[in-house]
Amino acid sequence: MTSEKENQITGIGLISGGLDSLIATLVLRLQNINIIGLNFKSPFCVCDKAYKNAECGLNLYKEKFNIDVIHLQKEDDYLDIVRNPKFGYGKNLNPCIDCRIYILKKAKEFAEKNKADFIYTGEVLEQRPKSQNKQALEIVEKESNLEGILLRPLSAKLLKPTILENKGLINRSELFGIRGRSRKIQLELARKYNILNEYFACGGCLLTDKAFAIKAKDLINNNENLKIMDFNILKYGRHFRYKTTKIIVGRNELENNMLQHVKKTNDLVMTAKDAKGPVTIIQGDINDDILNFAGGLTLRYADFSNDQGVVLYRKDENETHREITVNRVTEELYKPYIL
Repeated sequence: MTSEKENQITGIGLISGGLDSLIATLVLRLQNINIIGLNFKSPFCVCDKAYKNAECGLNLYKEKFNIDVIHLQKEDDYLDIVRNPKFGYGKNLNPCIDCRIYILKKAKEFAEKNKADFIYTGEVLEQRPKSQNKQALEIVEKESNLEGILLRPLSAKLLKPTILENKGLINRSELFGIRGRSRKIQLELARKYNILNEYFACGGCLLTDKAFAIKAKDLINNNENLKIMDFNILKYGRHFRYKTTKIIVGRNELENNMLQHVKKTNDLVMTAKDAKGPVTIIQGDINDDILNFAGGLTLRYADFSNDQGVVLYRKDENETHREITVNRVTEELYKPYIL
């Protein structure tokens, strides 16, 4: 897909693993432009299998374009925009415009260190009404200090030309003017150049999910010194806020294992003594009332039919279990505390 003679300019691509950023990369590689891919990770990322016979669409960059994708983590400062986004939220807790600015500022730093000439994204004009309208795209470009060097190859003909287009370093006539939610053109290009035959939605942000957003707001409101990785645990289990304490009850074996993996050192781990069932994580203040309620939840979701039973708890697997006899909670009792 590339010739022996490479274009001398280099672009930094924001790569999600989805179809749009993949085709944006294709469009630039067809002009023999050097590409470095950047993929930003956080606990809010949703990464399902995107394409058949591939773990993730990110694999296709190496396979089809011989491009290595570099993974960068969103850091704790990202929480500042989750708490208080300058340009507001989307439908739930998603600060889409501020998030884009944050990522592009990080990409700009990376580009400067690697002597890259421009940054590009797979954004499509009006694909998303709030964050990809023309005004929003212009705000993002200005706020990230990338005026003139931020390229959107899929909608470039509908937007102001970049410096590189004006200089003839990127051929504007070979870029596209795609608008809206349809991905018909992108998929046609993918099939034409044998990149993929069938597209499955990839990626996404958990902050757009109503249920996750409720848990995230609760975590923010009840903790002052949060780290971004503290949000990992929100992806697993049933969540309850009982007074000042957070209680998380696993729903299956996979979640039980993940809860034990992502829990903090001071979190209490509780299980039923005489029945198979959930791992319960207790975060925050712990007293007899908390233990009884958490124990009752543990029995509620265990393979346990009696009204009373024994639960075991400890902080560390090297500690000796302590045990307590508790009453299985009723739906009427626990329902007000569900997040």
